[in-house]
Formats: sequence, structure tokens, C-alpha cells
Amino acid sequence: MELYSGYINKLIDELAALPGIGNKSAQRLAFYIINMSPSRVKKLSETIVQAKEHVSYCKVCQNLTDGDVCPICSSEARDHSTIMVVENPRDLAAYEKTGKYNGVYHVLHGAISPMLGIGPGDIRLKELIERLRGDDVSEVIIATNSSLEGETTAMYISKLIKPTGIRVTRIASGVPVGGDLEYIDEVTLLRALDGRVEL
Repeated sequence: MELYSGYINKLIDELAALPGIGNKSAQRLAFYIINMSPSRVKKLSETIVQAKEHVSYCKVCQNLTDGDVCPICSSEARDHSTIMVVENPRDLAAYEKTGKYNGVYHVLHGAISPMLGIGPGDIRLKELIERLRGDDVSEVIIATNSSLEGETTAMYISKLIKPTGIRVTRIASGVPVGGDLEYIDEVTLLRALDGRVEL
């Protein structure tokens, strides 16, 4: 026997399909949405649709943005000679929260994982290499996660960039093996950045 009507069940199912949302959280969110005013629900749904329609990748760093170039890449106050390579936009946000990194970024949108069938061509490596040819870059900081996939990606990028003469560094330990950057506190991230090593 179903506890709720079709529309409630459908809403719960859609919410439960989101990453990190279990069935209980989906129920809680569904009931919250149902109890919201019609104008709030309409605003929420319109905002989701607008974000989906207007958010794309920055032409320079591949971060998510609603313009051609993201605010970080278009900022003249940033050090464009230093590029930090991260796996996803959440990792970029984690470093931005520290307020201590003044360079720019490159977002790979993944990591090399032969077991999952993800190769170098499946992430935004080509865009990074093209960027290094055009920009006056002195250092590339590889800040991929310290998982097997992150380490594989870091070594691959290092081998691609070293022949160009650009300095390649890796964030230092302090970031636990198997840990995702988005869940690590700012002090640990700063120590890892300050203690980066040459690859």
C-alpha cells in the first residue's frame, strides 16, 4: 500500500534521484516544498530552469559560469601566471573559501580512471594544454584529490607539461589519501597549498 498520492510519490522519487539525497531526506524536502507558498515554489522551479538554460563552461578555465568568461578569469587582480588544476567546481570553491590563493584555475570535470573507462580525452585536459600554449604561465599547481584517480591524473598532467619548461607542483600532504577536497577544512587546504612540491 502506498502512503502518499501519485504526485507526492513522484516528487519524492525525483528528489531522491539527486546525489546525496536519501529517501528520508527526499520525503522531508518534498513535504517542505508542498508547504511552501505557490509563489515560492514557482520562483524555485523557475530558478532551476534558468540555471540549467544559462549556466555553461567558462571559455578559459572550464568553471561553471553564466557568461562567456567566469569572474575569476576576467579579474585583473588575479595572478594569471599561476594555474591551479582541480577536478571539479566544488574543489575550486573550497580553495576560494580560504581567501589565500590569488592565481587562476583550470577545472578538469573529472579524473582519469581506467577502471571506470575515463581516459584523458574524457576530461578537460586538451583545453588546459591549449591554454598553456597561449598564456604566459610560470606554474601549474596540480590540486587533484589524493585518490588513486587523482594521483594518476596528476602524474599524467605532469608528464604532459614538464617538457614545456613550466614549473609543475602538487599540493602537499595534509589532504588525506582518499579524501575529497570539498569536505576538507580550510586550514588543511592552506597547509597543502603552502607545502606543495615539485613533480
